[in-house]
Amino acid sequence: MSWSKALSFAAIALSLTTIATPARAESVDREASSFVSGPGTIIYLTTGVALPLLLDGEDGKNHSLRALDSLGTSILLCEGLKEVTQVKRPDSDARDSFPSCHATAAFAVASLQSHYHPKSAIYWYTGASVIALSRINLNRHRLPDVLAGAALGYLTTQLELSQKNGLILFPLIRSDDKGDTVVGLQVMRSF
Repeated sequence: MSWSKALSFAAIALSLTTIATPARAESVDREASSFVSGPGTIIYLTTGVALPLLLDGEDGKNHSLRALDSLGTSILLCEGLKEVTQVKRPDSDARDSFPSCHATAAFAVASLQSHYHPKSAIYWYTGASVIALSRINLNRHRLPDVLAGAALGYLTTQLELSQKNGLILFPLIRSDDKGDTVVGLQVMRSF
């Protein structure tokens, strides 16, 4: 199964789930955003991390670890920025609006998978954009929150890809003598 077919199938399944939800006309948009922002985000992120194991052959483990590394790093950075900035959410008194970690995570995964599969970039970035926009539609974030989150996710992935051995999971991601990335712990024996 090709990437584009797999992502098309996922998009159709997501659409059918949203359409099949009985709702009044004025709440359809909000319910769709709630799905995208909740279970849809989980499905998207899980797919971005796990799908390479199924489709990328020998490189699948490395691509999945890189996606997990970029995702984890971007979320840690996002949570740290929330603590520093203390921006009030538009729908509550909570001071954790800036940046949007949903947008950060989605764009981290989109950027990494688009790097490995440029022909599928439109699907990954569309999914990430829909997730980011759902946060605005639910009044959980403002536009600057999601734009900053998207930039943070993208830039974290670029940093991830610039590093030979990843950022957080570097003990699991290493390069062999030829410069090719190899997955696994490097064990050294000395007697």
